[in-house]
Amino acid sequence: MKRVASSPLLVARSIITGSEGALGARLGLVMFLVLAGCAGASSEGSLDAGGTGGLGSGGFVGAGGATGGTPAPGSGGATGGTPALGSGGVPSDGSGGALGGRPAVGSGGAGGAGGRKAGGSGGAGSGGTGTGGSSGGALDACGRSVATAIAIPSGYTKLAWHDEFDVDGAPSSASWGFEKGFVRNEELQWYQPQNAQVANGLLVITAKKETTANPGYQAGSTDWKTSRASASYTSSSLSTSGKQSWQYGRFEMCAKIPTATGVWPAWWTLGVSGEWPSNGEIDIMEFYKGKILANVACGTSTRWTAKWDSVTKAVDTAWAAKFHVWRMDWDSTKIDLYVDDTLMNTAKLADMLNADGKSPFMQKAYMIVNLALGGTNGGDPAGTSFPQTYQIDYLRVFE
Repeated sequence: MKRVASSPLLVARSIITGSEGALGARLGLVMFLVLAGCAGASSEGSLDAGGTGGLGSGGFVGAGGATGGTPAPGSGGATGGTPALGSGGVPSDGSGGALGGRPAVGSGGAGGAGGRKAGGSGGAGSGGTGTGGSSGGALDACGRSVATAIAIPSGYTKLAWHDEFDVDGAPSSASWGFEKGFVRNEELQWYQPQNAQVANGLLVITAKKETTANPGYQAGSTDWKTSRASASYTSSSLSTSGKQSWQYGRFEMCAKIPTATGVWPAWWTLGVSGEWPSNGEIDIMEFYKGKILANVACGTSTRWTAKWDSVTKAVDTAWAAKFHVWRMDWDSTKIDLYVDDTLMNTAKLADMLNADGKSPFMQKAYMIVNLALGGTNGGDPAGTSFPQTYQIDYLRVFE
């Protein structure tokens, strides 16, 4: 799809997580309560934007004094209002909400538990200006601002698809299917759906060390898939094949990946038509043996042999302890692959052609998110402690 130059657009987050009350309505409620000098029960923030806090216990004129008196215990914030001096908490979107639950001047009550995307728990307001949420604002797991809408990047016109993983349980069947059993690369894990669950606003893929029987086992077989009586590990691989696919656009993922020895997490795309690698592979995120990779692959004249355009970067344990943003910008001329807004690799489509001279990247592609172990590239996980988890905050595609 041709990019159109335009100002940033916004898509209401209510299409993802449910709408919230208007700020004006919240402020009106707060002003009413200030005048009445009343207090109510507090509530926790939601998983997404910190939620809408309750009325707070104390924290207004009647419970903290307008001049900095001692507020009632545990004064939370109201629904976005600013308590009088001395009252606890200014969470604008719930306790520990969008503004990090900053207590006002004076001794404040606890900021309350903020939503995960609101920067965690609000800090305790101990005198002075108090301590707010972990990052002072409504943030996603990657530390980026969370508003009531998802901004459309400049050059794109719409949010074509996304999964914010805000509904606990199994991943949405409208977008995701599962690969099962032994699948590729002589990997050690047995793929099964139950190792992927949505909880607390994250898709969590868990690799476990556990024995699972291989129903396809054939004694004496030389095929790696059927020669093993069992698997010593389990994990999950999710795919949008047959459900969601896209041609060109911006693809984004906020995630925290495991980097222990022998683990092989990935987020990648394959073209909907053709045999691998002539259908085109793009590894937006891949990790093994101490490095992340940004790869593009096409076919050659030899079946099942790819031509690769690959860039790698070593990462350490401090890097791996954080969430990061992976991104692909893909159009009819090139593919740009980024990590935390730093360009890792650019592949020109004209340089990545199959043996027939055609590009495999001028067709729709689907995505795969998986956590593999061992195999041809992953290394030996024998000395690694389990479980290992691959945590994804969101996946988005803009066109």
